[in-house]
Amino acid sequence: MVWLRDGEVILFQGDSITHGGRSLDTDPNHVMGHGYQCVASGRLCAENLDKRITTYNRGISGNRIADLYGRWAEDTLALKPTILSILIGVNDAFFSWRSGTGSDPARFGKIYRLLLDEARAAGPETVFVLMEPFTGPCFADADAREFMSRRVAELAAVTRRVAADCGAVFVPLQKMLDRAAGVAGPERILWDGIHPTVIGHELIARRWMAVVGRELAKIRG
Repeated sequence: MVWLRDGEVILFQGDSITHGGRSLDTDPNHVMGHGYQCVASGRLCAENLDKRITTYNRGISGNRIADLYGRWAEDTLALKPTILSILIGVNDAFFSWRSGTGSDPARFGKIYRLLLDEARAAGPETVFVLMEPFTGPCFADADAREFMSRRVAELAAVTRRVAADCGAVFVPLQKMLDRAAGVAGPERILWDGIHPTVIGHELIARRWMAVVGRELAKIRG
């Protein structure tokens, strides 16, 4: 993978989908948790054994974009990532449905831009990777299912615009997961409408590797 450099620091940031049950200590067996970020991290490091690649997972379950901003200095800027990957948004939709405490699309975009502005100021050469928030149909409540589908799509559109405006790599996921659900069944991809199964995580990792690899090769020549 010529698009990775010696000394690369790759940070996966987000909510429970990225958290993946990670340990909060330095145990290398559990520090990345399970899921797409662990799969991608293992492959990136294994295929670049001659390079000093460092990967971090700082996803926290339940986080909305405002929660991410609250810990941005400690959990992002202090780590000095050269590649910063973010997956956020589904909790902003879910909390909006459940208690009205998620960010609407306008506020979501405003905070997202603030996050990236601060990260750019701290690391002008940092490559941003914005992952598309996604959802599935496995909600018992039909109204919740309809709301989540609509609101997550709105937040995904905001994420895409922010990526374009900030020169970030955008990783599309919803259509890919929808296609997989159409073949295998939705419960085998996003079992509760939010969290991926092992199949879902594998598909996300593959898409991340493909898109980021292609775009970084362009960026870095």
